[in-house]
Amino acid sequence: MSTLNLVVLILSALLISALAVYALYLWRRVWAREKAQAEAAETQRKRIAGDLSILASSLLDEQLPLIEGSIRIKVLLDNYDSTLSQSPHCEVFHHVFEATAQVPTHAEWKALEKSVRRQHEQHFSELELQHKAAARAAARWLLDEALPPLRPGT
Repeated sequence: MSTLNLVVLILSALLISALAVYALYLWRRVWAREKAQAEAAETQRKRIAGDLSILASSLLDEQLPLIEGSIRIKVLLDNYDSTLSQSPHCEVFHHVFEATAQVPTHAEWKALEKSVRRQHEQHFSELELQHKAAARAAARWLLDEALPPLRPGT
C-alpha cells in the first residue's frame, strides 16, 4: 500500500469519526428537545386537569353559571383529551356549547339591543332548566372518575 493511500485512508477514518461524533451530538440535542417537549406537554396537561377540576367543582357549588361553566369545560376538555371530551358523560357540555355558539360575546354582547339580549337570556334560562341535572352529573363524573384528584396547593 502506498503512502498516499495510507494517508487518504487515515484521513477518511478521521472524517468518518468526526461525523459520527457530530451526529451523536445532534441526536442528543434531539432527545433533549423531545424530553423537554414531553415535560411541557405533561405540565400543560396537569394544569388543564386542575382547571377542569376547579370548573367542575365551581359548577357543582353553583359559583359558576351553568352556561359559562359548560362552555369553559367543553373547550378545556377538547384541549385536555379529545376521547374524554367525546364521552357520553360529557355530551351535555357539547349541547350547551352548540346551543350558544351564535350568541355574541364581550363588546358585541354589550352592543346588542336590550330586547335581543333578553331573548338570549331567556334562551339561557331554558337551556339551564333543560340541562342543569345532566351538567351537574357530568361535572360530578369528571371529578369522581375522569380527572386525577386535585392535590392540596394546586
